[in-house]
Amino acid sequence: MADSTQTEPEPEPEGRAGKAASAKAEKQVKRLAHQMTAFARDHGGSAEGQLAHIGRGTVRVALVGANGDWGTLVAPSHDTARRAAESAGITLHDDFAGELAAKVRTGPYEWTRMAGIQLGGPPNA
Repeated sequence: MADSTQTEPEPEPEGRAGKAASAKAEKQVKRLAHQMTAFARDHGGSAEGQLAHIGRGTVRVALVGANGDWGTLVAPSHDTARRAAESAGITLHDDFAGELAAKVRTGPYEWTRMAGIQLGGPPNA
């Protein structure tokens, strides 16, 4: 009678290309985490964020500092953005609404930019 137990296949050893891709991904995570940490430090000591898919696998990271200032970063993947946020100690929210949106502080530039030409803001060209 044949043995009916199944074993997991051995993982393929990572080749040179796999190691290079892994090193590149880690470098991207570290760079994004550094940028997020710097943002938090410069804007009240902490920050919160939200991830949103913007196309072709890229992700927008919206950050809101403790002082209400906000900014965005772009990550090459959701996993990279999430790992960078975890490394930087950024609390991530599921959506940019409610409590997170209420923390955003906007100034004259944003208000004239949102209104565009109607209020004398810079044109959208």
